[in-house]
Amino acid sequence: MQTENIDLSRRRILGVAALTLAASQVGLAGRALAQTVSTGEFPAPLKQINAGLLNVGYAEMGPASGPAVILLHGWPYDIHSFVEVAPILAQAGYRVLVPHLRGYGTTRFLSDQTVRNGQQSVVAVDIIAFMDALGIQKAVLAGFDWGARTADIVAALWPQRVKALVSVSGYLIGSPEANKAPLPPGAELQWWYQFYFATSRGRAGYEAYRKDFAKLIWKTASPKWNFDDATFNRSAPAFDNPDHVSIVIHNYRWRIGLADGERQYDDLEKKLAQAPVIDVPTITMEGDANGAAHPDPSVYAKKFSGKYAFRLITGGIGHNLPQEAPREFAQAVIDAARM
Repeated sequence: MQTENIDLSRRRILGVAALTLAASQVGLAGRALAQTVSTGEFPAPLKQINAGLLNVGYAEMGPASGPAVILLHGWPYDIHSFVEVAPILAQAGYRVLVPHLRGYGTTRFLSDQTVRNGQQSVVAVDIIAFMDALGIQKAVLAGFDWGARTADIVAALWPQRVKALVSVSGYLIGSPEANKAPLPPGAELQWWYQFYFATSRGRAGYEAYRKDFAKLIWKTASPKWNFDDATFNRSAPAFDNPDHVSIVIHNYRWRIGLADGERQYDDLEKKLAQAPVIDVPTITMEGDANGAAHPDPSVYAKKFSGKYAFRLITGGIGHNLPQEAPREFAQAVIDAARM
């Protein structure tokens, strides 16, 4: 196993300036990239595509003929976690796709009758359906939080669809049975919202204060990330999705065995409960100031049996690593694709 410590030393300001300067030298694509870096917005309108149970809203950048990279966000975040990662990868020749997960942004269920299910396997099935809808046979998958778990699951269950994997906080596949084991009090405290969501009061509170809740999680999960209101306000509309609360509440209740999954996914969950080894080329990452609950890299290293490296990103980097350290995250994607 290869381990690397990458110290930002606040190089992000200089890095973005250099990236913008380089972008200005490469015509229309460069101007679009420069605009993205300066405004924090994706330079093109979101696209929509029917995929499985969903009509998925997604951003796309880069050449259509390039190798595919799918970037997966977590909770409570959205596609803007990759607003600086995507153009870097597009400049490198990749076709970059950034979908809103079920319950976020412009992604909608095709039927009012579909169960608003947030169990882990379902989100991975969504990504396979997304790839199928776009005619993508194989892609690099990269993500954090829910997105990392989803990428892990796709790599574990459908390795033939994954060229390489980048996973913040490593191996995040679990099961309600495994989650029955109590943690030490300090670790349980980090999951306070999971227990809050287990109550009717918690659901009502999240419904009423979803944006305040998200901002609180951003601050506690990334205590050294000094994001401004404009940055948060770009992501906040994603939580207005009509299914957002139902998906989030079901996800956290399902994890601790307080909500049932759907029977058609039982076989997938049985496989995941066995903690399958992932054999695709993988880079796992961690920020040195991650305030969210996360496993120690030494605990999960053996769950990756293929080419593997771990990178610790220092300099006060928290849970939303792609947005806090976009150049380092993008480089990990490029390097994993070459492993």
